Amino acid sequence: MAQKFTPLHDRVLIRRIEEAETVRGGIIIPDTAKEKPQEGVILAVGTGKYEKGQTIPLAVKEGDRVLFGKYAGTEIKIDGEELLILREEEILGILSGAGKSAEKQEKAAARR
Repeated sequence: MAQKFTPLHDRVLIRRIEEAETVRGGIIIPDTAKEKPQEGVILAVGTGKYEKGQTIPLAVKEGDRVLFGKYAGTEIKIDGEELLILREEEILGILSGAGKSAEKQEKAAARR
């Protein structure tokens, strides 16, 4: 990313992790039949939620793999890459122990 983007307050910037193009039987799934992935990697986090005069830090950090709701967040484009901004409360959970194939997909997306 050539531009530096920092979300405000309790928002996070996420890159969606794309699913594999084929299934076990070798059938290729066309783009029109695919749903948008509900899994992503956090690229940037805000400072935290401001409550009762205090800033509460976020439970997630850069590099975490997370699940989020299907219609959560706002899609934006930065340097030609489609990213997602959403509030921490829209994140359903943090994935740990992700498989190697998912890590390869993440690294390939980072090179784009």
